[in-house]
Amino acid sequence: MSNNNLALIKKDVVDVVGKKVQEFVSRGELHLPPNYSVENAMKSAWLILQNTVDKDKRPVLQVCTKDSIANALLDMAVQGLNPAKKQGYFIAYGRQLVFQRSYFGTMAVTKRVAGAKDIFAEVVYKGDEFEYTIKNGNKYITKHIQRIENVDPGNIVAAYCTIVFDDDRQFTDIMTWAEIQKAWSKSKMNPDKEGSTHKEFAQEMARKTVINRACKRYLNSSDDGSLLMYHVNRADEVAAEAEVEAEIEENANQELIDIEYEVADEEPEVEEKAAEEPKERKPEEPKQERKQEGKQQTVFEEGPGF
Repeated sequence: MSNNNLALIKKDVVDVVGKKVQEFVSRGELHLPPNYSVENAMKSAWLILQNTVDKDKRPVLQVCTKDSIANALLDMAVQGLNPAKKQGYFIAYGRQLVFQRSYFGTMAVTKRVAGAKDIFAEVVYKGDEFEYTIKNGNKYITKHIQRIENVDPGNIVAAYCTIVFDDDRQFTDIMTWAEIQKAWSKSKMNPDKEGSTHKEFAQEMARKTVINRACKRYLNSSDDGSLLMYHVNRADEVAAEAEVEAEIEENANQELIDIEYEVADEEPEVEEKAAEEPKERKPEEPKQERKQEGKQQTVFEEGPGF
């Protein structure tokens, strides 16, 4: 992409979004964290976007629509997040660019929304002394003693996250290793593949998973009427919809390829059978069979109906 085109996108998209966020703040519709600079976050995002590519290694600034780029930047800024701090990532699904929070970003937003002052997570390994009580439906960790020799990614038993609020209330969520693996199974990042992030950094990924689930409880129960929560929910919904659409399109393409392969395989069998029984051959039957095959292919090409 030429420098002129980059300058045009920056002027029409990045600068416009930055001014829009400042308008929200000046009208009292948005309250950003005291240490958050919209200008710095936009500069960081712009630098990162220039080096971000889609799954086909194409620059997202060329592939994605200006509207989706603008909305992704707006979602980032309204949530008070900065990609330079690893609080979120820009991901392209087809021509749609979305901003997805990392678990660092989710913790930052939860602190703003729920009034939390601290969020931490720990991993429980086989051999740890771990106990907790349940009171009025809430879990409280009463004992967790860990020896260094227990720390092994192959011995993970569970993980827990504790959110501490300004009034010293606590909320703890605990996930067993089976629950963590079930959550990972829904990921498109091939968590079971050798060399994957989930395999190489199982402890960190376990912490991330339990933090996201614990924080989700408070993000989902917050006031949907606020501008902040609108963009928190919008970012999640757009990312989910874009991912589903991309998956449907990918599966549809694979389905067409399979159909073509099956038709090519069956035709020689019909001809061979006809050669063996020349006297009993009925011209109408192969014709009808091919017609049925053609009809079946048309049905598949129309898609699964959703």
